[in-house]
Amino acid sequence: MEQGDSSAIRWIGGLTRHPTLVRSVAAVLAGVLLFGSFPPRPWWFLAPAGIALLTLVVRSGSGLRSGFGYGFLAGLGFFLPLLPWTGIYVGPLPWLALSTACAVYLGLFGVLGRLLGRLPGWPLWLALAWSAAEWGRSSFPFGGFPWGRLAFGQADGWFLSLAAYGGAPLVSFAVALSGTCGAAVVLGLLRETGLLGGAAVRNDAAWHGARVTAAAAAATCVLLAGAGFGLRATLPGPMDGDRTITVAAIQGSVPRLGLDFNAQRRAVLDNHVRRTEQLADEVATGLFPAPDVVIWPENSSDIDPLRNPDAAALISAAARRISAPILVGAVLVNGDGTTTNSVMVWTAESGPEDRHDKKIVQPFGEYLPMRGFFRLFSDYADRAGYFVPGHGDGTIRAAGTEIGVATCYEVAFDRAFRDSLHSGAQLLAVPTNNATFGDSEMTYQQLAMSRVRAVEHGRSLVVAATSGVSAIIAADGSVRQESALFVPEALVAEVPLRDSHTPATVLGVWPEWVAVLVTVAGVLISIVERRAARRRAQAAAMPVLG
Repeated sequence: MEQGDSSAIRWIGGLTRHPTLVRSVAAVLAGVLLFGSFPPRPWWFLAPAGIALLTLVVRSGSGLRSGFGYGFLAGLGFFLPLLPWTGIYVGPLPWLALSTACAVYLGLFGVLGRLLGRLPGWPLWLALAWSAAEWGRSSFPFGGFPWGRLAFGQADGWFLSLAAYGGAPLVSFAVALSGTCGAAVVLGLLRETGLLGGAAVRNDAAWHGARVTAAAAAATCVLLAGAGFGLRATLPGPMDGDRTITVAAIQGSVPRLGLDFNAQRRAVLDNHVRRTEQLADEVATGLFPAPDVVIWPENSSDIDPLRNPDAAALISAAARRISAPILVGAVLVNGDGTTTNSVMVWTAESGPEDRHDKKIVQPFGEYLPMRGFFRLFSDYADRAGYFVPGHGDGTIRAAGTEIGVATCYEVAFDRAFRDSLHSGAQLLAVPTNNATFGDSEMTYQQLAMSRVRAVEHGRSLVVAATSGVSAIIAADGSVRQESALFVPEALVAEVPLRDSHTPATVLGVWPEWVAVLVTVAGVLISIVERRAARRRAQAAAMPVLG
């Protein structure tokens, strides 16, 4: 670390007689700023501010343990207010446990920040460290939990267009880099105003290096903002495509919210049949154009229509009335007693056709790892499902169109749409059931993820939710239509179909893998340099023998 940095850091930490307390409060505030950047709030610009503040705090500590501690506190300030919907109907324990586990990864960022903060060009290294920490949280344990990635708070921000070039990882990296560069600029301004460092060090090499870092950071901030805003013009327009089809998203709503959703399953199916038949009447009167395909939400038929003739007859009757195939979200019972969360193409003539079985099932919800162990802590353990992951490429064919499907929780994962895009998906769909999370912010957070995915892959995207929010999203991330919560609704729109791929789709996992590998290399360089510096210090301290 440069001498000027050390002076700056000591000044910031010495604002009071209790610098540790000040840093701790600042770390929590950094996490709250990150939370404030997420929907339904449109304050996406708070994310770089949060990263900048956290960077200053992490660099002000002494040692790896302080880096972890401050990062962990920031994580609690971020995830505790972001994820309370996970405990709405099951009590606070799952919410607190998940938030704590996610906060550990911000603690890891703090450790990486202490290690990489010694390297030249440290703002870039710390942004890479953030990307590596997000990759770890999105991968481990139990398949990871990507909720809360910086990219998912940027659906209304200047950085959204970067998703088309490097996916969600590039958006997160850009936000993190703007924050770390902002921290470098703050330190540089404090030095230049004479508040830090003192005149005696203004001409030494360390001071010169710090000024170069601050200037480069300021330039980087300007370039990032300009690139993010300017690249918007390269995104496809709402109706740019090879051809168009008319889609309808049905939101039938539910009789009541809560974990007893499955007890209402006949009423939920009836609601979606009724709203589809109402749409058929509205089409007949000319209020809406006739849809080519209709998309129902996840869990719109928790009565297995492959085993229950009554449910099958209801769905077939609805498909006949609307004169279009319906994508039905259904829970199917397997022969071994397990279940699959499936989306089936259903036509009046043939019944079930193509099918997508959810591949990324939700731990502690759709299935419970180590069920016996977690049963010791909560009676709700037995309410977790016995769902098994499906296989396939995530693409189903309806109305002559290849549709890529990511069911609810899947949309948070980068890999959810990749196979379907490479298999020719021209349109994306996210059937989801948010009724089990009440009127929380969860549905708006998930809608923002869908907007990022639409830009990432250059496709129109249809969100069909049981209780809301359903939406039709253009390939530039704009929301063309959006439903209200808890009311039956039908969204109908003509959407373009595309066969071309964005750079993000072509590159796939590589942008994130590069960030992780470079971060690992930086850590190794830092460790080697620290050991070499320690040896030099020991050698300098040895007495000279005459």
